[in-house]
Amino acid sequence: MMERVWVPEGPLDVGMAMAPHKRGSGDPAWRQTLDGAVWRTTRTPDGPATLKVTLVHREVHGRAWGPGAAWMLDRLPALLGADDDVSGFRVRHAVLDDVARKHPGLRIGRTARVMEALVPAVLEQKVVGREAWRAWRWLLRKYGEPAPGPAPEGMWVVPEPSVWREIPSWHWHQAGAEAVRARTIATAAWHAAKLEAAGTSAELDRLLRALPGVGVWTSAEVRQRAFGDPDAVSVGDFHLAKMVGYALTGEKTDDPGMMRLLEPYRGHRHRATLLIMLTGLRPPARGPRMAARDYRSF
Repeated sequence: MMERVWVPEGPLDVGMAMAPHKRGSGDPAWRQTLDGAVWRTTRTPDGPATLKVTLVHREVHGRAWGPGAAWMLDRLPALLGADDDVSGFRVRHAVLDDVARKHPGLRIGRTARVMEALVPAVLEQKVVGREAWRAWRWLLRKYGEPAPGPAPEGMWVVPEPSVWREIPSWHWHQAGAEAVRARTIATAAWHAAKLEAAGTSAELDRLLRALPGVGVWTSAEVRQRAFGDPDAVSVGDFHLAKMVGYALTGEKTDDPGMMRLLEPYRGHRHRATLLIMLTGLRPPARGPRMAARDYRSF
C-alpha cells in the first residue's frame, strides 16, 4: 500500500470530480462507501491499481494498492482536476449564477486512460444507460481481474486491450452488446497503444473518429474523462440538447441549436453543460421513458 496527501489550492468536491467515471449503480470499477471514501480501479501502464480517496478538512488523502499504485498516486491531483484551468470561464446566463456559486469545487479531472473510458462509452451508444451498464458489469466480472488491496467486495479492474480483442461473439451476446458495438471495441483495442499515446485532446479526437463506429458523441465522452477536456460537448446525446435549450431559453432545442447557445462558452462548453445539468432543470416529459432492451433474448 502507498499513500499520498495533497492539498488543493481552492475548493474541491472529490465526489463530483470522480463521479463521471462511475458507470451506473453497481459499477465494479467505482464505489463510494459509507465513510464518504471514493474507490476506483484502473489499469495503469504499470499494471492494475486500486485507489481510495478521502477528503479530511482540506486535505485529500489517497491510498493505492497494486503494481500501478505509484502511477495512480502520482496522477491523483490531475484526476481530481488540479490541471483544470477555469480562468477563462465566465457565466453568461443568469440561470447558472446560483448553481456556479453553490458548486465552487466543480473541477474536470483527467484519467489519462483512454480504453477504460472508450469501452463503456461505446456500450452506451444509442441505448439507455441501464442496458449499457448491465453489459459493462457483466464484461468486467467475466474478463477483468479482482481489484488489488482491501477494496470493497465486488470491485474489478478493466481488462487489458488484448483481452477485449479476444472476447468471443457469444459472450458479447450474453453481456447484451450486439455485434456492431462489439466490433467497435475490438477494433479500438487493436489500436489501443496509439490511442493511449495521444498527446492532446485534439489528436485523440482525430484518432478516435478514424475508427469505424466512433463518432462525435463517443469521442467527446472519452476526451472529457481521459483528457479532462472542458470544451468537448457530447453532441448527439439523446437528452443533452433538450436540457440545454430548456435551461437557457425555456424551450427544447436540437444539437445545432445547443451549439449556438453554448457558443459564448467556447473553450468551456462542456463545463457549461455540467453546470446546466446541476440546475436540475428538465423539459417536461411527453411520453414513457425508453425501456432497456435485453439483447440476450434476441
